[in-house]
Amino acid sequence: IGTERRGDVGCALPAAVDIQPACLGLYCGRTVLLVNGSVETYGDCGVCPRGQRTDDNKICRECMGSPDRYDWLYLGFTAMLPLVLHWFFIEWYSGKKSSSALLQHITALCECSAATVVTLLVSDPVGSLRIRSCPVKKLSDWYTMLYNPSPDYITTVHCTHEAVYPLYTIVFIYYAFCLVLMMLLRPLLVKKIACGLGKSDRFKSIYAALYFFPVLTVLQAVGGGLLYYAFPYIVLVLSLVTLAVYMSASEVESFKDLLVRKKRLVVLFSHWLLHAYGIISISKLDKLEQDLPLLALVPAPALFYLLTAKYTEPSRVLSEGGNGH
Repeated sequence: IGTERRGDVGCALPAAVDIQPACLGLYCGRTVLLVNGSVETYGDCGVCPRGQRTDDNKICRECMGSPDRYDWLYLGFTAMLPLVLHWFFIEWYSGKKSSSALLQHITALCECSAATVVTLLVSDPVGSLRIRSCPVKKLSDWYTMLYNPSPDYITTVHCTHEAVYPLYTIVFIYYAFCLVLMMLLRPLLVKKIACGLGKSDRFKSIYAALYFFPVLTVLQAVGGGLLYYAFPYIVLVLSLVTLAVYMSASEVESFKDLLVRKKRLVVLFSHWLLHAYGIISISKLDKLEQDLPLLALVPAPALFYLLTAKYTEPSRVLSEGGNGH
C-alpha cells in the first residue's frame, strides 16, 4: 500500500489501491501484458493463449518444459495405433496368394514415419524434432472445458485451453498427416502392385483407413486423458489377447509349428515388442536395476501357450470326455 503526504502535517494516509477481483475457475488465468524489470502487468481473468497454462498464482505462463519419458511413450502409443491398424487391414484384405502385402506394409510404415517427422517439425519450436510442453498434473488437465466457472450462475467464463500442450492437439495433427500421405502414396502403389487382387478388393485396406481414422480422432477427442493414464495396460492386454487369438487361429501348438512359416515368427516378435513396450510404459524404467529384469517376462505368455496348447486342444478335450462316458 502506497502512502502520500498531506500538507505539513506529515501523516501518512493510505492511497487508492487497484484491487483486482479474484480469478475464479480452475483453469482461468491472467495474461502477462507487460514486463518492466521485475514488475508485471496483467490482463483480465480469462482463457490463457495457446502454449500457456496457469501457474499457482493464476497467471498464464509459457510452456517451456519438455515431455518426460512417459509423455514420449504416450505419443509413441498414439503413433503406433494407425500403423498397427494399417498392417491389420492390409493383411486382412490382401489374401493368401497376394504378393503385394509386404510392400503395402512397408509403405504404411513409411507413411506413419514421415507423418511423425513432419508433425514434430511443424510443432513449436518449428523446424526442430524437439517440442516444448506443459506438464500433466492431473486428469482434469485434459478436460478444461468442463471447468468453466459461472460466478453469478448465469454468465459462464470460458477458460477452455490446452493445459497439456501439445499432447492433446499434436495427435490430431499426426492423424491428419497420416491420412494425407496415405491418400497421396497408397492408391498409386496398390494400383500397380496389387495384381493378385480383384479390382474391388485392392483398395479395401485404404477404405478401412478412411473409417478408422475418424474413430481414432473421436477416441482422442473424448478419451485422450483416459488413454494417457491407461495406455500401458491397454497395450499389454491387447498384445496378450491378439497373440493368443493369432496362435489359436493359425493352429500353432508347438515350437515346430512356429518355424514352419517365417511370417509366424515375425508376428511373434512383433507381439513381443508390444509386450516390452507395455512393460516399459508401466514401469517407466525409473529404477533400471528393478525394472529391466521385468523384460524377461516378455516371452512368458507365448511359452505358456505353447506348453499348454496340447492339453486344451478342443478335439482332444471332446474325445477324452466321450471316453469318460
